Amino acid sequence: MRERHDRRRGRGSAARRAGAAAALAALALGGCGSPGGSGTAAAGSPPPAGAVSVAVSTSPRSWSTERFQKALSKHGGTSRTAKATVGNARVGALFARSADGDHFCTASVVHSAAKDLLVTAAHCVHGGKGGSYGSDLVFVPAYRDGDASEGQWPVTRIVVDQRWISSSDPDLDVAFVTVGEVGGRNIEDVLGGNTLGIDKGFGKVVQITGYPATAVSPISCFNRTTQQSQYQMRIACTGFPGGTSGSPWLASFDRATRTGTVIGVIGGYQQGGDTADVSYSPYFDADVQSLYDQAAGASG
Repeated sequence: MRERHDRRRGRGSAARRAGAAAALAALALGGCGSPGGSGTAAAGSPPPAGAVSVAVSTSPRSWSTERFQKALSKHGGTSRTAKATVGNARVGALFARSADGDHFCTASVVHSAAKDLLVTAAHCVHGGKGGSYGSDLVFVPAYRDGDASEGQWPVTRIVVDQRWISSSDPDLDVAFVTVGEVGGRNIEDVLGGNTLGIDKGFGKVVQITGYPATAVSPISCFNRTTQQSQYQMRIACTGFPGGTSGSPWLASFDRATRTGTVIGVIGGYQQGGDTADVSYSPYFDADVQSLYDQAAGASG
């Protein structure tokens, strides 16, 4: 594994810079789409040749368009400490070896048949061109103020695209990792999992929750995405520093199931962004679907 200061490049590097409340974010997300939807990932498909692996609060059901736009205009893009909710518990920090050390990236539980899958940024778990895979990594969901009561889940497999390995292609800065059982249970059985969203388009309202490397609690923000380039998304959210790489971009939040659809992760262009208030994500398209199929097939 590369030394910590090398592995934590870009948004995954040591913090370089010092949201609306969770209830309002849930309101916004609940109003921007139906749960699940088409284009979601399916487990068990044949692995593609290009992938490489190693062994919120209760709220009204709908808002008027005018009220929603006012809330987005007033509160969108402002980060706050994330509340301890069922949905946020599926987001956690990545550590080397154990939660006794420093966390350096963010990951989240995504649904799979084997119920053991996370999604994060590729640069969090593989150094890209000239780099190597991370080792002895653990995922600590709902980590807060030193509390790891939801368990420390060992990473057992890392799946990244071969083109990330060979060229550090920012459009493929996505990784899926499997985690082993804790107490005889799979992580999705304990926390549930969000759906993977493919080809959902641009201009979506998403909530992002992540772990700054120097903070003891996660932060959260919601806003509307824009198109940075053909295969990159952009969002304005204040104060997402080092450590938040891999944070999920959650759309179409369903208050009944407390789940949503992950359509991006902080990463990609500038490994997630070189400024405090703007973040990026690779666009989740067929390449990401293939990567998911590889990971889900291997874990199942």
